[in-house]
Amino acid sequence: MSAIALLTVERLRSGVTYIPLGDEYWADPYPMYRSLRNRDPFHRSLLTKTWVLTGYDDVAAVLRDDRLTVDIRKLPSYPVPAPEAGRPAGEMTSMLTLDPPDHTRLRGLVSRAFSARSIQTLRPRVEAVVDELLDAVAGQGEMDLIRDLAGPLPIIVIGEMFGIPEEDRSQFTAWAEEMVLAVGYRAPDQVRRSSEALRHMNGYLEGVIAERKRTSGDDLLSALLAAEAEGDKLSPDEVLSTSRLLINAGYVTTTHAIGNGLLALLQRRDQWEMLCADRSLIEGAAEELLRYDSPAQATSRYAPEALALCGQRVEARQQVVVVLGAANRDPTRFADPDRLDITRKENHHLSFGLGIHFCLGAPLARLELQAVLAALTERFPNLGLAGDDVDRGNHMLIRGLNALPVTF
Repeated sequence: MSAIALLTVERLRSGVTYIPLGDEYWADPYPMYRSLRNRDPFHRSLLTKTWVLTGYDDVAAVLRDDRLTVDIRKLPSYPVPAPEAGRPAGEMTSMLTLDPPDHTRLRGLVSRAFSARSIQTLRPRVEAVVDELLDAVAGQGEMDLIRDLAGPLPIIVIGEMFGIPEEDRSQFTAWAEEMVLAVGYRAPDQVRRSSEALRHMNGYLEGVIAERKRTSGDDLLSALLAAEAEGDKLSPDEVLSTSRLLINAGYVTTTHAIGNGLLALLQRRDQWEMLCADRSLIEGAAEELLRYDSPAQATSRYAPEALALCGQRVEARQQVVVVLGAANRDPTRFADPDRLDITRKENHHLSFGLGIHFCLGAPLARLELQAVLAALTERFPNLGLAGDDVDRGNHMLIRGLNALPVTF
């Protein structure tokens, strides 16, 4: 057996390796994160062929390090594939996959719509949507929090921001769910379904974009098209990819932030009852729920050239994975980090990232989570889990629930 194979076996036996797959990981990844933080915080995973960082300070340093890139086209000898049939040439123009100055230009065009001040103007509408969704189930005494609340809320809000007709929004959720499953998970069948969902979403958005060019409205898509009309600020491909990114991100991670947060609260009854008794804690509780069980568990960067990073040498083309979920449970940053504490102060979690790629939709996600907590604690203080079984998803990077049955 080779030295590499022996090391792999040794690390597997000792539990010191990054394996973001399997029932044990999906049920509770935090013991693995704790082991990595304690024994190998800058871990070279021989299984995923990546560097993996799990300590708060290291993760924060990588997220701020402008020597690293999110654009794989910048890697030495990277083969840029020809566009697939039905796939736009500008597929790589997403803010998630661009560095400055292109990233700066794209983000600047949409950041005003997602600023904390702009998002606060949506509060009455978000609260009204939450109440409408709860009114629909109030007489039943039970509901699925994912199907009936956490899923519909974000897609309604982001759909209205983009002027997507109500009858088409359920189709968007199906496409978004298929597309996110391909991130970090390369099973051929899933890749095929995700590619198909991408083509369908692109085709739909291209039709909406064409219509909005004829009859401009008071929505975010019209604002993006106005920027395109000003010249070189936004290309047609960038309008498409930016619209798709904002719609998908506005739905998937917010749904899971709400679901994960409510599950954590209902499993720790003292915290739920404390929040019901003192609703002034809602804003801080939302931050603690995001820290405790983040929907985005990890993100990554690439080294375009060999460099020293956090005391290690990272070679050109190597991928660096930063585990946000692990950083959020680092005891050097958070006291008693495995305990849910909605009164926690100085809660500078990394669930939305850090640096120039800090989540653009963070103010909106926070608003929606706070609105859900406010409505449920006021209307259904006796809310409780309908059973002990938890229907978890099985994604490498996104942590969330498929269903969350509750009674009230």
